[in-house]
Amino acid sequence: MQKIWLVALVALGACVEEPVDGRTAFAADCAGCHGNDAMGGGPLARDLTTAPPDLTTIAARNGGVFPRNAVMSTIDGLNRGAHFSAAMPEFGAGDMGDTVIVEQDGIGTPVPARLLALTEYLEDIQR
Repeated sequence: MQKIWLVALVALGACVEEPVDGRTAFAADCAGCHGNDAMGGGPLARDLTTAPPDLTTIAARNGGVFPRNAVMSTIDGLNRGAHFSAAMPEFGAGDMGDTVIVEQDGIGTPVPARLLALTEYLEDIQR
C-alpha cells in the first residue's frame, strides 16, 4: 500500500480546526442505507430498488486492493457508473467540510476532509 500524507490546507486562511471522525461521519451519512456494520442492511435499505452493497468487501471485490480514489469518487458523486442506484446521494454536491491536501508521489490534491475521513474509515473496516 502506498503511503499517503495528509497536510492541512493553510493557504487563504483555511485550515482544519477539528479532525473529522470517519466512523461518526459514516453513522450520520451512510448507515441509514448501508447499516451500522456497513454490510448493506440499514433501516432505509428495504425501501430501495437496488440493495446497498456490503462496504466491508470493497477490497475483496477488487483483488484485495482498496481502490481509494474510486471510493472517494463514488462518495463524492464525480464518477459513477450506470450500476449505481440513483438513491445514493452525491455528497460532493453538499458541504463536506474543510479541504485538506492529500499528497501522493509528490503531488498534492485538495480533498474535502469529511470525504477523506469516510474513505479512510471504509478502508479500515475491510475484511
